[in-house]
Amino acid sequence: QTQMGAQGLDINKMDVDVLEQIHQMGGLQLVMPQAFAETDCGALADTGRTVVEFNLTGESVELPIMGGNTYNAMTFNGQVPGPTLRVMQGDVVQMTLSIPADEVTGHGNDMHASQMSATYFDSVNPGETSQYCYIAESAGVFKYHCSGVHLAGMDQHVL
Repeated sequence: QTQMGAQGLDINKMDVDVLEQIHQMGGLQLVMPQAFAETDCGALADTGRTVVEFNLTGESVELPIMGGNTYNAMTFNGQVPGPTLRVMQGDVVQMTLSIPADEVTGHGNDMHASQMSATYFDSVNPGETSQYCYIAESAGVFKYHCSGVHLAGMDQHVL
């Protein structure tokens, strides 16, 4: 089940005859709705929708914590949590993530509101910039965090 208006299917609770009928019909094909399928920034900009641009910088910083100690944090725009990003339902979100050349590690960005495959959220290495777009179809409050398919130490980034 997804955040979209979908219906879950528990295979363990299905009648054997139903499974056989599905098999005889050629099986199930999962199709991503077109609103979520398009990720090309140029194509989405040409839809006439409002494009909302967000520029984030992923960097490691030392932040103060209680007791006079410090914590090494991986941040967006130098803050934890990262900045609040607001859009209206139906807007095109254009996300650009830049990593300074002197940063010690790559960063990524996983936007839960996008409902895209994790393959779009690859590691952005020091000195690089990456951009992706999607339509903000689902209303609500969603988290985003550092992520990346090829990102070493991703758990540390998320925490």
